[in-house]
Amino acid sequence: MIDVLVVDDDFYVAKINAHYVAEVPGFRVAGIAHSAAPALAAVERGGVDLILLDQHLPNQTGLDLTRKLRALGLDVDVIMVTADRRSASVRAALRAGVLHYLVKPFTIESLRGKLEAYAQLRAAIDDADELDQARIDRALGALRASPASRALPKGYSERTAELITHIVSAEDRQVSAQEVSERARISRSTAQRYLKFLSETGSVRLTLRYGDSGRPEHMYSGA
Repeated sequence: MIDVLVVDDDFYVAKINAHYVAEVPGFRVAGIAHSAAPALAAVERGGVDLILLDQHLPNQTGLDLTRKLRALGLDVDVIMVTADRRSASVRAALRAGVLHYLVKPFTIESLRGKLEAYAQLRAAIDDADELDQARIDRALGALRASPASRALPKGYSERTAELITHIVSAEDRQVSAQEVSERARISRSTAQRYLKFLSETGSVRLTLRYGDSGRPEHMYSGA
């Protein structure tokens, strides 16, 4: 089992990311932190294999925290999770030893692909004292390969699809299209259109709820 520390200053986003991690077989959430200091303390206590780390944290950036972890010689891997798309930020993260860089917002499929690739890399490295070049190439290739992206129909926005998936997955209860439309600030018809597509692709789960009128209401929950 791979233990993951989720670090994000946004309590709502941290909850979503922790939910996503818990949905991937072979991974479990070791804890949640909302700033660098408690994240560092959690790693120092032990029991953390991987950090899902936001870049923008109070008082200290995720990149600064990564550098500190390396300077202290702490044996933990980092996947940066951030809305920062600047090329300079990506280069700096890779130079600091970040294994992967995942841009927000993202779907559970995107994160699952990164985590599964990370698990393959760990397995390839941990199962042998020495590795030949072919095995190294396979392990690193799995880590760097992009998972097949979900094809969106014409007229759909990937950002909107990911936002709606985030909204639905963050709730511990079922939500309606009306609730999603209000939180995403889109029309109810647009929310319904996206929710229908996301339920068909397995990103969210559709349930029919019958009321007194006998007409079913479409309710949605995390996949």
